[in-house]
Amino acid sequence: MSTPSLSAQRHCRANPGCRGRRVPGHTACLAHISDAQRATYLAGLAPGDTIDHRGTSFTEQLLSDLLDAFRDPATMEVRLGSAIFESVTFEGDARFDSATFEGAADFGAVTFKGACNFASVTFEARAGFESATFKGDAGFESATFKGDAGFESATFRRDAWFESAAFNGAAWFESVTIDGDACFALATFTNADRFGPLVCAGQVKLSGATFGSPVTLSVVARHLVCRRTRWSSTAEIQLRYATLDFAHAVFEYPLTIAAESDPFLLTDGRQLVEAAFAAAPGPGVRVASLRGVDAAHLVLSDLDLAGCLFVGTVHLDQLRLEGACTFDTAPPGVHWRRRLPVRFTERRILAEEHHWRAGRAGAVQGWNVEVVGAGRAGPIQLAPVYRALRKSFEDSKHEPGAADFYYGEMEMRRHAGDIPRSERGLLTAYWALSGYGLRASRALAWLGAAMLLTIVLLMVFGLARDTPKQTATGTVPAGGGKVTFEIDKDDPANPTGPWFTGERFEKALGVTLNSVVFRSSGQDLTTAGTYIEMASRLTEPVLLGLAVLAIRNRVKR
Repeated sequence: MSTPSLSAQRHCRANPGCRGRRVPGHTACLAHISDAQRATYLAGLAPGDTIDHRGTSFTEQLLSDLLDAFRDPATMEVRLGSAIFESVTFEGDARFDSATFEGAADFGAVTFKGACNFASVTFEARAGFESATFKGDAGFESATFKGDAGFESATFRRDAWFESAAFNGAAWFESVTIDGDACFALATFTNADRFGPLVCAGQVKLSGATFGSPVTLSVVARHLVCRRTRWSSTAEIQLRYATLDFAHAVFEYPLTIAAESDPFLLTDGRQLVEAAFAAAPGPGVRVASLRGVDAAHLVLSDLDLAGCLFVGTVHLDQLRLEGACTFDTAPPGVHWRRRLPVRFTERRILAEEHHWRAGRAGAVQGWNVEVVGAGRAGPIQLAPVYRALRKSFEDSKHEPGAADFYYGEMEMRRHAGDIPRSERGLLTAYWALSGYGLRASRALAWLGAAMLLTIVLLMVFGLARDTPKQTATGTVPAGGGKVTFEIDKDDPANPTGPWFTGERFEKALGVTLNSVVFRSSGQDLTTAGTYIEMASRLTEPVLLGLAVLAIRNRVKR
């Protein structure tokens, strides 16, 4: 709505400092005309009339008297036509609840010194609150904005309540500053194509809200709560500093949630002022929960997922992670459990696993027990989550990330209570020998131990005391003729000592190295040595293969 500037209007003459618009036919504003003149003016107003009281200072009583003049005797409802309150100051509480503005409502640059109440107000045309200052709580619960709603550059010193409000036109909240919380729960945004950028020092609550058209949300806040929020078209959520709760959100089209590293730009090219976050460590965005979300159309970009709850998320295998999305990790370093050293290899790990491990008997320090809302999710629930995330990473050709989630999946399977004991035994052996084919150092350590044991056993039991000699036995026929020889070799004699000599070590090492690559050394061995070599040729190539597999899984792209 375009109105002449206040400086072009005739100001109140009753008070040199008053910039209130004169009441028609008088030389003073509504606040400074005489009581009799005011009574006459108010008596001449009727429901649906247009008023212009810009610059006027309203007490609670004066505002009440003015609104009573627009009350319909038949319905007792307040109905105003076009209403211009530009640059007005409301000294006390301002109560417009249940009123109807049939024309444009202009509250630009208004100062509400007390609480203001626009609950259940119907704005039939455009409602403008540009550059308004709300020093008390601002209540717009169940308000209906049939035209555009303009709150650009408005300042809310306390909480702003828009619960169940309906925005049928554009909803302009660019450069809005909220020092308290902002509640848009159950609000409806029918045609809004953008929301923000705005700054909220507290929590922005969009739980149960509905967005009916493509929209971009740009929010700087401590917390953004979008539980059961519904998007009926494409959407992009741009955040800074926030912790996002996205549990049970519903969206039917692609939706992107991204952390913005640089301050938001306004339409005029200026940067959004973020004074409330001047002392914050960084603009990173954390996701608290994705439970109940269908992730088939979800894209996450540059988000901190260390504390995110995933159990209950649908189609996680189709989730797209872009940029630097980070997860929590296992506690680093060596820990002591039941007087035994325990070392956890660093890997990506879910918040629910942190919570589960922290609650187990004998848990080592470092597991995060303060995971909000983790509940009682255990290995049975976590295994399919890890499996789905593994597939998501595999589809994006991120093999190292997929390997971490494969490790988590196998860990949950090993600890789950619904598998047979034999299967748990196999998984435990697979874990102990090579970390499920992902820990090369563990497989190499076992390979080294197996080779050392083979060498020792061969030197003690396997190598013959002396090299067996061959003998040839033949019989010469009495009448001469062909001589037939039988060549035989003595059985290797068991060693009697000394066992540990350089020569015996060299022979044992040769046999062991050939066993690693599944080859026969051709060395003369005792009966025990033959079985030792057979066992070596069976186990050591497997351990070498596990080590090679682990290295490949870590470097493959």
